[in-house]
Amino acid sequence: MHLILAIIMGIFVGGSAGYIGSLMITKRMALMGGALGHLTLPGITLAILYNFDVSIGAMLFLLFGITLIWILEQKTKLHIENLTAIVFSVSLSIAFLFLPKEKTSLALIGDISQISLTSTIFTIIIALIIFFTSRKLYSDLILIRISQDIAKSEGIKIRKNNFIYLTCISLMVALGVRIVGGLMTAALVAIPAATSTNLSKNLFQYSYISMAAGSFSCLMGIIAFKFTGIAAGPLIIISSGILFLISLFFRK
Repeated sequence: MHLILAIIMGIFVGGSAGYIGSLMITKRMALMGGALGHLTLPGITLAILYNFDVSIGAMLFLLFGITLIWILEQKTKLHIENLTAIVFSVSLSIAFLFLPKEKTSLALIGDISQISLTSTIFTIIIALIIFFTSRKLYSDLILIRISQDIAKSEGIKIRKNNFIYLTCISLMVALGVRIVGGLMTAALVAIPAATSTNLSKNLFQYSYISMAAGSFSCLMGIIAFKFTGIAAGPLIIISSGILFLISLFFRK
């Protein structure tokens, strides 16, 4: 039963990560997933210290973090990646002041050994919200990336869409922490999109192949965890990397 729940959770998290990852690579923000992954560590630390779900702790702190980043972007006009680096560095330092040494592995590479039915249902709901929200905003965000002036002329609310987009990324990272930890979230979103780049012929294929690659990588990593006992997080990323290498032979 536990393995089934882990597989279901992994498929939904991997699929949503792959889908939004395709958008992040298009907007050249793939590495931001890693920065936000580090930003989850204070939330994970709180969850460990006070014994509640790590995804919830990560989510609460990420929402606070991206709100702060968004406000600073409006006030300073600095690039969002620069602000993210500042905020996550400070957060990382604070986290390691309080994180118990014996729980470092859980925070950095994740742990699927304590998944419950409730946490699985919660994860599925959030993953579906991320997917449908990202799909609705996909074309608008691509247009914003191409030209903000054209986007404004089309009546697209750039600030609002960017904030919703950042929120979706943050929620995705918070879910990813459960299975790959705060250290490897950038790979969770970036590698499936890179795989899809090799296989897709158009934007529609690109987004959905990326989603399929993310789900399949999580599935393979969790099955490998079952037979080897090695932490699922690294195995998921290794599976994703192998899938990328295979895609090179079928590059369009």
